[in-house]
Amino acid sequence: MDLPSRILATPEAEALIARLTMRHGPLMFHQSGGCCDGSAPMCFPRGEFRVGGQDVLLGHIAGDVPVWIGAAQFDYWRHTQVTVDVVPGRGAGMSLESPEGMRFIVRSRVFTDEENAALEAAGEPLRGA
Repeated sequence: MDLPSRILATPEAEALIARLTMRHGPLMFHQSGGCCDGSAPMCFPRGEFRVGGQDVLLGHIAGDVPVWIGAAQFDYWRHTQVTVDVVPGRGAGMSLESPEGMRFIVRSRVFTDEENAALEAAGEPLRGA
């Protein structure tokens, strides 16, 4: 069985990410653990948010855009597949989509027993430096 991805993005989110990349250069996401805009995914120019040893790399979306999550939040969500989506509305003031009239959100589904077993067998995901 191929490993299921821990992180996905909808086509609408990927389109907004592409527009933001054209404006701001390479991007990154950090899934908040409750700070700032609840638990919204925050979009930053790559490198402007410093990831550390307490951050877990969920994977990449829209090509090469890394998505990080705090370790404590990951412990709660480790059994779910997270999908970055976008809806109309104002995002957090620090997230790049804020002036676009759109906001990134996450949707999730619980991994099947088989998917969860495969992910656990593969070992822990990469952590920040």
